Amino acid sequence: MGAAAAIILRKEKDIVSAYRGAGATSPDRARSPEQLDIGRRLAFERLVQRAVLRDTGDGRYYLDEPSWEALRGIRRRMMLVIALIVAGVLLVLVSTGVVTLGARSS
Repeated sequence: MGAAAAIILRKEKDIVSAYRGAGATSPDRARSPEQLDIGRRLAFERLVQRAVLRDTGDGRYYLDEPSWEALRGIRRRMMLVIALIVAGVLLVLVSTGVVTLGARSS
């Protein structure tokens, strides 16, 4: 499952890069996914649902940079929280002796 999530995130970044590279960052510069050779698959739909790609109503979309940056910030904070939880669990396990760190003696 982790690999699938990583693939989707990579595809989202590729889509954002394509819209940014085409200069499609405002309604008047919007492009259709077909113009940028992008399929309307899961990664694309996720960006639309999260308002990173905004629909102009005629099949064209543009990149909403503030929404993309907000989404990236949320993801970074989530990863930080997960890392802190893992570190906390590890600390508890080590301090209670359930897990030991260091070299094993024979």
